[in-house]
Amino acid sequence: MKKYTVPSLLLMIVLVAFPQISETIYTPSLPDISIALGATNNAVQLTLSIYFIGFAFGVFGWGWLSDRIGRRPAMLGGLIVYGLGSLMCFFSGSIGLLLVSRFIQAFGAATGSIITQTILRESVSGHQRHAMFAQISAVIAFTPAAGPLIGGWVDQALGFRAVFLTLVVMSVLLFIYASARLPETTDVSTRKRISMLPVLKRMVASPRVPVFGLLIGGINGVLFSYYAEAPFIFMEHFHLSPGIYGFLGILVALASIVGALISKRLLNVLVPEKIIHWGCLVMTAGALLLTVMSSVTAMPDPVAIGCILMSVFVLLMGAGIALPNCLSLALARFHDVAGTAGAMFSLGYYLLVSLTTWGMSSLHNESLMTMPVYFLILSIAMLLLGRKYITKE
Repeated sequence: MKKYTVPSLLLMIVLVAFPQISETIYTPSLPDISIALGATNNAVQLTLSIYFIGFAFGVFGWGWLSDRIGRRPAMLGGLIVYGLGSLMCFFSGSIGLLLVSRFIQAFGAATGSIITQTILRESVSGHQRHAMFAQISAVIAFTPAAGPLIGGWVDQALGFRAVFLTLVVMSVLLFIYASARLPETTDVSTRKRISMLPVLKRMVASPRVPVFGLLIGGINGVLFSYYAEAPFIFMEHFHLSPGIYGFLGILVALASIVGALISKRLLNVLVPEKIIHWGCLVMTAGALLLTVMSSVTAMPDPVAIGCILMSVFVLLMGAGIALPNCLSLALARFHDVAGTAGAMFSLGYYLLVSLTTWGMSSLHNESLMTMPVYFLILSIAMLLLGRKYITKE
């Protein structure tokens, strides 16, 4: 089989970004879904946690499969499963069926994340790889915010089921685009069959790999826990409409973009390990600021909203600084088993993302302090973890 060149950057961005849009596009609809399906707010928030469980098993399954059948067929197969899951979400009439549908949808969507990252890791190296991950992170940082922006206005105009129908249409367009433009980037006919156990032993024996998994899972867990909790803060507590809430996501996306661009610029003067430490430090400062601002009860609503958004901006800017370097360094020594190592690594950190978002849904109550304190604890833990095991090596 012939080995082709790396696909275009645009195609890589589209394929790695759509799972995040799928995760957040319906978050403005969470209160409406709760009412329509007769479910509690906590139960509806579990649809985000179950998404990451499906995603975790998806990145493992598609990563493993891509080493055996090739990157292109695995990507196209995942897009088909994603489309079927999105269609099931559209027809779901109960919270139970919606949870199952979200699992299937996420399992398919995972192909966009794991296979795209595998292609990049096996195709570029060194400073170029760090810069490319930072560049892609800067662009796709907008996609979690694009989800609520699109979903908020679709929900407001046509209802929450139209949001899921939008994902069905997107799955069809993605399949057409990938079918036309995605080449095969690995030669499975010459690739040796890789046993998972030796790869797992290598990963465990490398001290920093589990730590990078905890950092990546924690950072993404904070991001998507925000998207799980924010609709109830801004739409139920502050009484914003779904459309207006969707616009708030632009500021959140800008924070991640600024962080990723800062990360790329810092590569000229700092090693990636130091950049990770500074990113975690900024995250902690943002979480502390959010906790302080959320504790002030005397502010008018517009001022309170502004203070909360300013604090979240600092928090997620720190995440944007740290995350690209964690992703780039995590499996730098596993180039020879990129697909299998990436599958097992991603399985671990996406299960952690699911656990983190589940923690947020379990803690959900009417208090504005719950989310800030939760984020502060997580940020401090990541700061200490990175300082001990990443910057000291």
